[in-house]
Amino acid sequence: MITSNGDPQEHSAHVDPLRAVRAPDDPECDVYLTGTVFLDIIFTGLDSAPVRGTESWARGMGSSPGGIANMATALARLGLHTSLAAAFGDDHYGEYCWDALEQGEGIDLSRSRTVPGWHSPVTVSMAYEDERTMVSHGHEAPPPEGALPECPPRARAAVAALTPGRRDEWIARAARHGARIFADVGWDETGRWDLAGLADLEHCEAFLPNAEEAMRYTRTDCPKAAARVLAERVPVAVVTLGGDGAYAVDGATGATAEVPAIAVEALDPTGAGDVFVAGFVTGTLAGWPLADRLAFAGLTAALSVQEFGGSLSAPGWSEVATWWQYVRTSPDQDPAALRRYAFLEELLPAPSRPWPLRRAVPTIGFGRSG
Repeated sequence: MITSNGDPQEHSAHVDPLRAVRAPDDPECDVYLTGTVFLDIIFTGLDSAPVRGTESWARGMGSSPGGIANMATALARLGLHTSLAAAFGDDHYGEYCWDALEQGEGIDLSRSRTVPGWHSPVTVSMAYEDERTMVSHGHEAPPPEGALPECPPRARAAVAALTPGRRDEWIARAARHGARIFADVGWDETGRWDLAGLADLEHCEAFLPNAEEAMRYTRTDCPKAAARVLAERVPVAVVTLGGDGAYAVDGATGATAEVPAIAVEALDPTGAGDVFVAGFVTGTLAGWPLADRLAFAGLTAALSVQEFGGSLSAPGWSEVATWWQYVRTSPDQDPAALRRYAFLEELLPAPSRPWPLRRAVPTIGFGRSG
């Protein structure tokens, strides 16, 4: 087996974004999350979409933990103490994913479990023409082995995916124990788009849908208008705008923030939304202003789409530092745009490698790399 990197500190570069706010009575973890871990198998270098009845050859292939592992990895690589509760199959895929997350990324899996006789969910992702096609297979982990812990650990924050028409009791328990809840939401397959149906929204400090989701839930035709409506329901509403950046409203103060997207060569958008949320959570827990949080979330998401794969693509402080060094010394950069990210100066380590960084894509079957 190999992990996504041999040292959990490789990406975080020993940077602790919460150093200024840590105290002796802190919770045992910074962020808690739960969900389904997939084994992602990523085929890259396809010239076109697969055609029925033919065989397509990919020029590259990688494998990594996916699903909720995308978010957990993004948080851990930004230096947050991350605890994940998930079920793992007792097959080789499950063993690989456990090892990659625990040993490779330093994620706390003490609340996770291996389920005998249950196979790991799998997603095959094919990237081509700036698009991706995915095929997944899996079954819910059987109870009681697949059940979540009755009580989440004390944590500064928890990240949740809201489900229309359903309450997840762990979210309310985590909020009662002092966790700040950050939530996103998936596509509403029922087509109702009923904001009242997102029952756990009442526990959330921040809600981060994309523009289409936000407009459908608020019955508006403008993402900024949607954010303002959502800010009446949650303290902070953040609407991601894809290639146009992101917009946020602080419901308590009425303050707004908007940042444009960073222009990059996008190879694979898998996991970019998770990375955006992880960046926003990091900035919030560190106590940054709203505009800085939004800018950092957008930056980390932009860096992630330059790589293939979900958890593999999540950037750490080493990547951020290398990008910052590059853009500051590039003659074609707008000085005003650069000032937007000057708040990172005091945090960033010295860049260790030149831009662009290329991250290795691990594959099951080889020994651990150094």
